[in-house]
Amino acid sequence: MKYPLIVRRAMLLAASCALLQHGGFVLAAQSDETAPLVGTRPAINTLTPQPVAAALRSAASATPATVSDAQGNVAELMQMIHEAKLSELRTTYNGSYGASLFFYPQEMTYYVALFQDKHFWRVIKSEDVGRAEAVYAGFVQQTAQLADVEIRRTQLRAQKAYIEDIIALSEERAKRLQADLDVARTQQAKVNDYQRQAQGEAAALRAEKEKAQAQLRQVQGEVMQLQRQTEFGLPTQK
Repeated sequence: MKYPLIVRRAMLLAASCALLQHGGFVLAAQSDETAPLVGTRPAINTLTPQPVAAALRSAASATPATVSDAQGNVAELMQMIHEAKLSELRTTYNGSYGASLFFYPQEMTYYVALFQDKHFWRVIKSEDVGRAEAVYAGFVQQTAQLADVEIRRTQLRAQKAYIEDIIALSEERAKRLQADLDVARTQQAKVNDYQRQAQGEAAALRAEKEKAQAQLRQVQGEVMQLQRQTEFGLPTQK
């Protein structure tokens, strides 16, 4: 059964009010000064209900020709963002991709947007909150799939940087170990030379000692012989 437009809008208004009472949506405004750029993750302490709308309104203000020259739902959405007519109900980020659900209270109309960075990709307009939520959920899933390559690239870049840091640390450690090894080898060579020199000196001293001992025995023999000759003919002690 079809209802007149005014009745359908009244029914949608009642449904939206019920959802708002249960915390289904957040309807608030945000100034351009605190809004993060679309496609970037806002800091937790600066998060507000309307980051995307404010950022896109600022972008639209900076480039009004883009708004006027564009066609279709994208142009309509950008114009309404530029005029601050929309409330941002939901936004999901995955990498540089994002999906947003906007609400135009005056006509009980929903806009679902898929974007990358500050650029809208697809915009779906609907007066059916159920369809808008379903489209938004589909866009969120699409952002997750699209961002998969970016996320893996970020992870691989971090892993590469981590491995490069480990390589640098390992190379530095290898240099230190090589320096210690060079010092040890140099010192070992000096020790070996010292040992050879000491052994040579010890051998020479041993030979000189044996020579001195032989000379001492000879001198002692001569002394005893001379002493006997000196005491020859003298009475021996009893």
